[in-house]
Amino acid sequence: MQNTTSLTDLTETEGKFAQTLLTALQTQTKLDESKYKDLVTDDDSGYRVQYALTQLKKEAVGGYKVSLTSKQTQDMFDADAPLYGAEVKHQWLKSPTTVNMSDLMEPLVEVELVFTAKSDLSPEDSLEDLLNKTTVAPALELPDSRFENWFPALSKLMVMSDNAVAGRVVFGDEVDSTNFNVDDLSRVKAELKLNDKSLAAGESSEVLGNPLNSLQWLVKKLASQGLTLSAGQHVSSGTFVLPPHLEAGHYTCHFTSGLGDVDLQVK
Repeated sequence: MQNTTSLTDLTETEGKFAQTLLTALQTQTKLDESKYKDLVTDDDSGYRVQYALTQLKKEAVGGYKVSLTSKQTQDMFDADAPLYGAEVKHQWLKSPTTVNMSDLMEPLVEVELVFTAKSDLSPEDSLEDLLNKTTVAPALELPDSRFENWFPALSKLMVMSDNAVAGRVVFGDEVDSTNFNVDDLSRVKAELKLNDKSLAAGESSEVLGNPLNSLQWLVKKLASQGLTLSAGQHVSSGTFVLPPHLEAGHYTCHFTSGLGDVDLQVK
């Protein structure tokens, strides 16, 4: 297994770019991708920038988000595999909650499932093992980027560098995995409403066929970089729907399979 030198062996250019991204986040200054896109040369470079950016935040990683979990989104970003981003603890919010648009830059809203590890997860874990070692919760993810006009035009390497456009994740009540078998999680349906009007609907099968496949991919990817998905950390596993732009109002999302609802007020 590789160790974290693959993530910490930054070039000077990559380190400066990570600081630029942090400053953009702190000052809410939108970046022009054309000025930075040549600074990241490949996937490994993108993940090194992301890791450096996460360290600069000086806050514990609360978990991870997985992006590009459908063929449609992979095609949009010219990718053939998912990618991940780290989310620090303050980015994970419990439903019901309120989010201010002024705290974000150009957010979208996605319908997801969140897994929370009850014990450390291993790359050798089967889908059933992963289900048994996690809880499951309904969620709305609010992806957000430091780049202007980013969706869907931002390049994959810039998405990687920018913590996979991490914004906020709002998740509902955790349900114990003993309520489900593996196939159950491929059949979850959800409907997103804004101010009681239907906005989008989708199914969990859009997420690599089953969100547990997304979780397994992440655990193996982290392990290849010397990282472990640890007990207590969350995973936002991928969107059921093509995400609309977030706007002010009252969002609710109902999930089938006994997973319940997510309630989000955006001001």
